[in-house]
Amino acid sequence: MTTISSAGTVSGGGAGILDREHTIAKAGFNRWLVPPAALCIHLCIGMSYGLSVFWLPLSRAIGIDKPAACASPSMLGDLFATTCDWQVTNLLIIFTIGIVMLGLSAALFGGWLERAGPRKAGFVAALCWGGGFIIAAIGVYVHQLWVVWIGLGVIGGIGLGLGYISPVSTLVKWFPDRRGMATGMAIMGFGGGAMIGSPLANLLMNYFKTSTSVGVSQTFLVMGVIYLVFMMVGAFAYRVPPAGWRPEGWTPPAATNRMITSGNVHLEDAHKTPQFWLIWLVLCLNVSAGIGVLAMASPMLQEIFAGSLIGKPDLGFGALDAGQKTAIATIAAGFVGLLSLFNIGGRFFWASLSDRIGRKNTYYCFFLLGIVLYALAPSFAHMGSKALFVAAFCIVITMYGGGFATIPAYLADMFGTQFVGAIHGRLLTAWSTAGVVGPLLVGYIRDAQLSAGIRRALVYDGTMYILAGLLVVGLICNFLIRPVADKWFMKDADVAALQAKAAAANAGPTGSFGIGLGGLDAKAMLFWAFVSVPLAWGVWKTLESAIKIF
Repeated sequence: MTTISSAGTVSGGGAGILDREHTIAKAGFNRWLVPPAALCIHLCIGMSYGLSVFWLPLSRAIGIDKPAACASPSMLGDLFATTCDWQVTNLLIIFTIGIVMLGLSAALFGGWLERAGPRKAGFVAALCWGGGFIIAAIGVYVHQLWVVWIGLGVIGGIGLGLGYISPVSTLVKWFPDRRGMATGMAIMGFGGGAMIGSPLANLLMNYFKTSTSVGVSQTFLVMGVIYLVFMMVGAFAYRVPPAGWRPEGWTPPAATNRMITSGNVHLEDAHKTPQFWLIWLVLCLNVSAGIGVLAMASPMLQEIFAGSLIGKPDLGFGALDAGQKTAIATIAAGFVGLLSLFNIGGRFFWASLSDRIGRKNTYYCFFLLGIVLYALAPSFAHMGSKALFVAAFCIVITMYGGGFATIPAYLADMFGTQFVGAIHGRLLTAWSTAGVVGPLLVGYIRDAQLSAGIRRALVYDGTMYILAGLLVVGLICNFLIRPVADKWFMKDADVAALQAKAAAANAGPTGSFGIGLGGLDAKAMLFWAFVSVPLAWGVWKTLESAIKIF
């Protein structure tokens, strides 16, 4: 059981339903209702990793059975073409735009989120992400690629950024005793979004497709509405703790660990410290390596193992016929799904472990273990061991996901909790950078190797060694991180002044305020079940596909 130290009920005053003042929790609120609220949003925006399921159907939206090629294919031509199909390369740009907008919107609106609160940010995120799908549905219907770019890429990307950072500061404040676990619970949903959304999209496209439609427009519309509703549930379930609240019986740890501060660095000063940019590089390098693998996971498995995936080890990729290539593509899809599953598990596992061993040590694990696995991956491929190859990358992807889930707690340790959501938003520009660098690096090296006449089964060897090199640089950056200098910390009086308005709004009697006697109550368990059912369905569909690899 926990208590409010200096506040209880909320009068509400003239605050609107979306305003932060209206979301301050009342006495008796269960803090375990906040993580599933965050999951409602992250399980939706996580579909950004699964958008590739739409590219091939969209590339034949006019031709239906096969692409209707434009007379003079070009990016500009694709943007405004109405009578021929879009190239897959120009559809891939939607993902790049979305990731770039994620970083930019998180950085630009992080400070606003701290003032406005998670509910308003979640509400806007729902409008942008769900609305982005609906706008994209219109773009597909009228066959205008620029509309799809704006819908899923620009507007949807803003929804990604706001939705991603909306729960971070709130969860860190609700769970000061378990920062890593709390953010890991929410951010694992981002890794699971594609695991649910991809099979759902396939089901809907198969349902809606006809002799004159590939079914993408209708699928976008339905998914947009589903995401809008689901994310609204999460947004309106958000609550923030009263100023000064802490779990009953918990006291901040003694200042024996210099890597965990008890002070707060102002948002406008955080990026002036070397620690911010070292952590920026740590995240960017870890993500660049992982996202490069995710972007090429399916073709990588197909080209390296080729016929051995279907019991014909003597057949290289070029020797497979159309039917055999379709068969191994299906198996490779299972590999992608399996990586998604480990992406989820890693976010929770590593973030929770970081509460015990520390964030810096957790990142040491990421880099040291990652270097070894990337360096060994070519050997596993040459041995023809699918099990070792798949296992290596499943572990790698746990650390990719774990890096995302651990970074908010790392920032809270270094800069304090007062502005952690906004600081996290600015740091996510590292993700935008990695989202461009990683896939381009892996794709460029692959194409260069193929042009040089290297066999498909060997074109990824050099890539793996280069990715290991990126992790070596990340390891050095993590080593260089030291506690923030005292000059950057705000004075206690300044922090108190920032919290004064919230404290004044919280006047009232104290009361039961947390998980309550006996643990999770019925309401919390029902909310957890609400988000767990679609997640369990996604896990089942993933395992169903992944088993075909072996």
